[in-house]
Amino acid sequence: MTTTAQPVTTTLTGASPMSFARDTLLVFQRQLRLSLRNPAWVIIGLVQPILYLLFFGPLLTKIAGGGIPGFPDGNAYSFFVPGLLVQLGLFGAAFVGFSIIADWRVGVIERLRVTPVSRLAILTGRLMRDVLTLLVQAIVLVIAGLAFGMRAPVAGVLIGLGFVAVVAISLAAVSYTVGLLTKSEDVLAPMLNMVVVPLMLLSGIMLPMTLGPGWLQGIARATPFRYIIDAMREGYAGHYANTIMLEGVLVSAGLAALCLWVASRVFVRENA
Repeated sequence: MTTTAQPVTTTLTGASPMSFARDTLLVFQRQLRLSLRNPAWVIIGLVQPILYLLFFGPLLTKIAGGGIPGFPDGNAYSFFVPGLLVQLGLFGAAFVGFSIIADWRVGVIERLRVTPVSRLAILTGRLMRDVLTLLVQAIVLVIAGLAFGMRAPVAGVLIGLGFVAVVAISLAAVSYTVGLLTKSEDVLAPMLNMVVVPLMLLSGIMLPMTLGPGWLQGIARATPFRYIIDAMREGYAGHYANTIMLEGVLVSAGLAALCLWVASRVFVRENA
């Protein structure tokens, strides 16, 4: 009697979707337990934007409504908080690559290689932990902004949190990729600082880029986070269906897709 083999849908690593989901959950749970045992990095990552909110926010309040191009006429915190949320994502997600270097050095990655765990799940499980961590920090920052007098519609706040999640996925994926390839904190740290700090300045987190000269605005337009921040500020202003919001959604989705594609290829190859 002839039997017909049943096709099995597989992921990039050859695992079935069910086993891939199970492996991702296992890696996520492990990473989450590690974060809960030592929450110092979560707290430190949240303190910096709150300090900006405390010390820099009142300065922006003084110039709000002053007719400055690109600056809102209303509440200054509705302009400042979205920028701080992206800053939180930039610094919170960009430096997670240090953890995978530490895992590689103590042999965790090597032990995972000899188990049936999906190689891609090593990445996705970590990304789930990073997104959850950044969302918790972002919610706390939004609550702090409300305490300072920020006013924003609920829909706009939820859209902003969605952008934070996408930024976390993109930057964490890149950070893990670079960390896995370099396997050196001495290389990763200056490389991240060289990229993240200019991105933060060119994204208009603190002040609108319309205050800068034309050449600087042109460079800023080449950075993806400029579009994301502008879209978040539109959401906080209650404007959802416009070109700025569409640009932000498309740029953030494209950035996440590109970063995930690169990271998945590196993780599968490095852990084969």
